[in-house]
Amino acid sequence: MVLISLTRDYIGRMLQDISGMKVLVLDSHTVSIVSVVYSQSMLLQKEVYLVELVDSMSKESMTHLKAVYFLRPTLENIQHLRRQLTNPRFGEYHLFFSNILKTNQIQVLADSDEQEVVQQVQEFYADFVAIDPYHFTLNMNMNHIYMFPAVIDPPSSQNFCDRIVDAIAAVFLALKRRPVIRYQRTSDIAKKVAQETAKLMYEQESGLFDFRRTEISPLLLVIDRRDDPVTPLLNQWTYQAMVHELIGIQDNKVDLRNIGKVPKDQQEVVLSSEQDLFFKANMYENFGDLGMNIKRMVDEFQQVAKSNQNIQTIEDMAKFVDNYPEYRKMQGNVSKHVAMVTEMSRIVEEQKLMSVSQIEQELACNGGQGAAFEAVTNLLNNEGVSDVDCLRLVMLYALRYEKESPVQLMQLFNKLASRSAKYKSGLVQFLLKQAGVDKRTGDLHGNRDLLNIARNMARGLKGVENVYTQHQPLLFQTMENITKGRLRDVDYPFIGNHFQPGRPQDVVIFIIGGTTYEEARTVALHNASNSGTRFILGGSVVLNSKRFLKDLEEAQKMSRSNSAV
Repeated sequence: MVLISLTRDYIGRMLQDISGMKVLVLDSHTVSIVSVVYSQSMLLQKEVYLVELVDSMSKESMTHLKAVYFLRPTLENIQHLRRQLTNPRFGEYHLFFSNILKTNQIQVLADSDEQEVVQQVQEFYADFVAIDPYHFTLNMNMNHIYMFPAVIDPPSSQNFCDRIVDAIAAVFLALKRRPVIRYQRTSDIAKKVAQETAKLMYEQESGLFDFRRTEISPLLLVIDRRDDPVTPLLNQWTYQAMVHELIGIQDNKVDLRNIGKVPKDQQEVVLSSEQDLFFKANMYENFGDLGMNIKRMVDEFQQVAKSNQNIQTIEDMAKFVDNYPEYRKMQGNVSKHVAMVTEMSRIVEEQKLMSVSQIEQELACNGGQGAAFEAVTNLLNNEGVSDVDCLRLVMLYALRYEKESPVQLMQLFNKLASRSAKYKSGLVQFLLKQAGVDKRTGDLHGNRDLLNIARNMARGLKGVENVYTQHQPLLFQTMENITKGRLRDVDYPFIGNHFQPGRPQDVVIFIIGGTTYEEARTVALHNASNSGTRFILGGSVVLNSKRFLKDLEEAQKMSRSNSAV
């Protein structure tokens, strides 16, 4: 079973056994967990007539409602519950937690329930946001923390680590499996997360994870975003990734309020492969094919609209009324996709993204330092290219050629600084300090490993299908190495003595620092090919270039006030 159906199943089980009118009480995390798998109409079908947040509830008594709480088992949530149980507003309380409760937390709840309104307390392990069937995220606020040694801010670093361990544990509890665990050797935070996850699964809660063993255990691989800083810096040209890059997606919702004239009911739209068949069919298509498919959808809709205008008899009218909800849904869907694609075309045109992206892809995929330097310099001289696009180009150049051409790199730094006061502050140098060639494990540009060099040459000879989508994230190579049993122990050590030969059938890869929709696409396409190994991708946030640069800036600020970095 995949993530969306697991989470939906948990929520369905919470709601269906409690008859009558209900209020669903969530916290700031579980509201995201529920919203990506359950629509409002689905909640209504389960007789949920009210949704409240645990930290901002009204005081009004509603004893006719049964309260279903779904919360993370945090100290704050337990305190909210303690206060609310002392003075209950609802007739019954059904408490569900998204992860493992501590014994003392259960004790606090029992002591607070003096009026005996609590009917049940259960753990339902949906402690992750399942945005796609094989992709989950955690929406973590202080995502830049992963770039620092733990000594800089021990409490924040520990909280960050704990949240990731909780989520990984919940994924495996939901899958009813216990994995062998590997991590990226060059990353301290990946090692810490891997060790703490192993301690939880094999020591502290070993009974809970004692599932029926299979011949080959699933694999958990914990890696660090800084091993591939290129993927989140690139412009995207496939539908889902492009919407996130140019407009932004949060919990499968897109905010269209700032784009032109959008009807009121379309100001925030849902973009979910589970609820929108057109999106499901096109989420991984490139922008050119997408334009053709949207045109086809508009043509089909116009045909339907034309037939609806031709109402002559009472039967025609009855038929139109019967089909009207479907017609309205189709109309909403057409206008949603047309609005997004129109806006993205405008941005591409305005910011000259075709020329920018072509150079980005060259920097990410092909050698040739002299030509690359010239191309980046030309774009830096072009007033029509935005400052942030110039910054990304210099970063991509620096990641590729930091050792080969330090003098020309300095020239680009100076040009960037003179172009925009905002980037005088050495952000590119900070990126190299965090994710330069000496810090990385993987063969990011395919020029360390003989096999990769040969593969890149072969690709160059064959030519590429589409210059804008030729880049493949480092994750593609990592997945290929796992399926072929070539992931090196020296680079990705096992935790404990759990080494196992053979190819795992289920692999969860967690990227500390965040995933991208380009990587999610790589995973989905691999899983669709039925290779015998199924991958699930998770991360602390879902990045686009804006978020990746924001995290870098936050980390840089923190490092300035802390010379230890």
